[in-house]
Amino acid sequence: MVNGDARTRILDAAEELFAGGGYEATPTSVIARLAQVPKGLVFHYFPRKIDVLVALVDERTLVEEGREVDAVPGDPAGTLSRLARGLPLRASPAMRRILFREADTHGSVRERLGRLNGELIRRARFALGLALPGARGDAARLEVAAATFAAVLLYQETLCQLTGHQLDPDAVAELIAHSLA
Repeated sequence: MVNGDARTRILDAAEELFAGGGYEATPTSVIARLAQVPKGLVFHYFPRKIDVLVALVDERTLVEEGREVDAVPGDPAGTLSRLARGLPLRASPAMRRILFREADTHGSVRERLGRLNGELIRRARFALGLALPGARGDAARLEVAAATFAAVLLYQETLCQLTGHQLDPDAVAELIAHSLA
């Protein structure tokens, strides 16, 4: 067994268990059992259980850099739709559940969730500003539209879990664009 593989299995197991039952309800012995490693190996990689959660959040949730916004002036709905499809948001549905569940009790999780949300808002605001060059003077409306769109992107897994309905980002983009018209 390669050590890196064991660490990855530990994080995979923790992600599954934390998403299912929560951080507090998950003993490290259960993480070790699911990862098929000795419990001591969990503590070798992660001296405390909280270190497993911090590593998960730090390593498995981010908005990757480097993509240009594909904005078309006069087409805010299409611009937001392309942003949603091309957004390199790396956070599995399980990680999103962990973020929302643990943000209330763990400051590092709350901070990461805030940074993800802020980056999504920033990108949506920038895209809308390019798509609606005349609307830049109405910064408050663009901010609300960007925040709404970012919330849908980030919270869609939670909303789907609560309501049983998947939100279509294209329909949300149309709705937001219509509200800005």
